[in-house]
Amino acid sequence: MNLVIMRHGEAGWHSIDQQRELTEMGRRDVASVAAGIAESPFRPELIWCSPYIRARQTAAIIAEVLNCPVEEKLFITPDDDPGRCLDALLENHVSPLMIVSHMPFVGSLSTLLVDGHRRGIPFMPSQAVALDMPVVGPGCADLKSQFLP
Repeated sequence: MNLVIMRHGEAGWHSIDQQRELTEMGRRDVASVAAGIAESPFRPELIWCSPYIRARQTAAIIAEVLNCPVEEKLFITPDDDPGRCLDALLENHVSPLMIVSHMPFVGSLSTLLVDGHRRGIPFMPSQAVALDMPVVGPGCADLKSQFLP
């Protein structure tokens, strides 16, 4: 399975976290990263995104550049358990797939898949990593590429 994991673009502030929107810089950075992914062998066929506005906006920009559908998933918000996402990856055999979410979730999911632990690594806004998993499971992925704005 090929998987791209991406943190949403830079977002402004709002008193309700779920309603934060991308800034203009965030939109530009996401479009730049999407262009890089489009030219790579990791171009997804489907995007899973968090229901939070900034993640949905990020996914919409990517979907427009890559011409692929987006599905909202309730289990990939900032503090969700990456194990639940791993279960969903085992059940759904879509490859290549892209996940657009938030910190600390993207960092925890990445280290779960690559290193088998959930301590997490930092992701900057709009950063994405491409993983290759011959078998879907903890510690089974190899980091193949990264995309930066």
